[in-house]
Amino acid sequence: MTAYEIIQKYIAFFEKRGHKRIENSPLVPENDPTTLFTSSGMQPLVPYLLGETHPMGKRLVNVQNCFRAQDIDEVGDSRHTTFFRMLGNWSLGDYFKKEEIPWLWELLTKEFELPKEKLFITIFKGGDGISYDKESYDIWSKLLEEEGFNPKEKIFVADVTKNWWSRSGVPKNMPPGEPGGPDTEVYYKFTELKHKSECQDNPIDCECGKFIEIANSVFIQYQKQQEGNFKELPQTNVDYGGGVERLMSAVENQHDIFQTSLLIPVTKAIENIVKKDYRSNGRTIRIITDHLIASVFMAANNVVPSNKEQGYVLRRLLRRAIRYGKQLGITQIFTPEIASAIIKNYSDTDSYLVKKEKLIKNLFNEEEKKFAQVIHEGLKKSESIFQTKIPIKSDMYSKIMQIPDKQELFRNIYKDEVPKNIPIALDEMKKATITGKESFNLYQSFGFPIEMIVELVQEKHLLVDIEAFRKEVEEHQKISRVGAGKKFAGGLADHSEKTIMGHTATHLLHKALRDMFGEKVKQAGSNITSERLRFDFAFDRNLTPEELKQIEKIVSEKIKENLVVKFEILPLQKAKETGAIGIFNEKYADTVKVYSIGNYSKEICGGPHVAFTSEIKSFRIIKQENIGKGIRRIYAKVG
Repeated sequence: MTAYEIIQKYIAFFEKRGHKRIENSPLVPENDPTTLFTSSGMQPLVPYLLGETHPMGKRLVNVQNCFRAQDIDEVGDSRHTTFFRMLGNWSLGDYFKKEEIPWLWELLTKEFELPKEKLFITIFKGGDGISYDKESYDIWSKLLEEEGFNPKEKIFVADVTKNWWSRSGVPKNMPPGEPGGPDTEVYYKFTELKHKSECQDNPIDCECGKFIEIANSVFIQYQKQQEGNFKELPQTNVDYGGGVERLMSAVENQHDIFQTSLLIPVTKAIENIVKKDYRSNGRTIRIITDHLIASVFMAANNVVPSNKEQGYVLRRLLRRAIRYGKQLGITQIFTPEIASAIIKNYSDTDSYLVKKEKLIKNLFNEEEKKFAQVIHEGLKKSESIFQTKIPIKSDMYSKIMQIPDKQELFRNIYKDEVPKNIPIALDEMKKATITGKESFNLYQSFGFPIEMIVELVQEKHLLVDIEAFRKEVEEHQKISRVGAGKKFAGGLADHSEKTIMGHTATHLLHKALRDMFGEKVKQAGSNITSERLRFDFAFDRNLTPEELKQIEKIVSEKIKENLVVKFEILPLQKAKETGAIGIFNEKYADTVKVYSIGNYSKEICGGPHVAFTSEIKSFRIIKQENIGKGIRRIYAKVG
């Protein structure tokens, strides 16, 4: 079964059950500076999960291209990827657990013909003030008994860290007003694999890949209260997500995602270039495969390598792939050739890649040439670090290299002691050691993986504190995850009262600018938090202080007029005909929400908004900025 067939089967299954297919949002969200990439199918739907009315109705389905930057350092095993396609179905206040769970089982066992004996379920056992999800257990239990299984052998319970969803993570981290809920997950078991010694034979306590999560249904049914407790939501939602790549590995009973029919043509193309087999070089080839697939999709979404935001991520992916290619012995430029294999492989589901092939290959070619110079500079930098160290004598170094657990050196190095079985003085060892920070800087600045750094230092009879390096990476990942969390809510950083006021104020600001300067003024982005709003627009000069005061006056007058704010759901063409403003280079669905503010402003927008403009209370411009490329930025405060 191809990826295309999996996607089509899934969409058709839910369309038969009254779901409307919605568009795949761009991988790089347009007109949204708060998030670098679309990282889940539900990300564009957050306003509707929080109560806004979706123009397509209460039952939705789609497949969404996704990228998760925080997973870059986990790539290399048989199941993690940064780029993936997520299948999703949603109920916005319509059906709930008693419909979703049987549908999920039917989808997996009948549509995709997965062996029932290989499927295992997890549910939420309760915690942090939330009760055990007995309803899901009872539904699963009855269903499994009818299939002839003992539920106790198929259903496992997990805590808030595994089977709970909210945008802020576990319940205790959720702010008042935020919704969340338990989830139920389905795992596929590769029975032919052997567990690692530390694993237990269940999907909760196994991390070795014998169990792989293939489906996850979140039941959004609670809202956190000011007092810290939770109450049931009046509108309960279902949010299902399942990766195409992982589902394919289950359909093909192939525990290595990179050896499924979807990705094996790409890994074979790499094998042909390096003249080395996948079996002996699997981790390296998996990293190159994943990074170049993600890079192809980013480049197709008009991202170019740079030193900031999406461009920085693309540059990091490409250079990491190139560096691992060099590690396999590739001396020529190779990424454009792999790009062709990727584009061919994904052309049935993402045909637009074919039209962008020349652009993508040229971009890869240029970046690979530039990186050759960076590698040269990185080697010079590493040499300058090595020169500050004192090499260990050859005979002593040979003895150290024979120690089975070299990590033992570095667990003790900063405790002023050396294990008895290591025949070297502490001071001598310190003088020969590349620190975790030094090796991390080579990794971060020049793309040198730790394996390469180890090879370089061994040539010099030096040591690397690998454990400290990994701690540096972990710390960097924590910071990245915090940033990713902040860049998740879309154009609104949250859905607090102040933020919603600011959102409506941007509509008034947009219209005031167009009133003063004409229709050449077009929105180019917005970012709204509870502290301030930020509005970007296309304009060819800075505004004068007098013009800023006039804009502020216009918006303030509209606030005082207490105009009613309402929306209607219209076909896209009809919305255009009524004069609704939109960012028409965005990919809108056939049906859209149009928000009107009295007879003054009309825009295509997902919401949420205040009911009357007087709720905004006040509007004050703080400053303006020129951010380049003919784009101006205004900062303002409301309330």
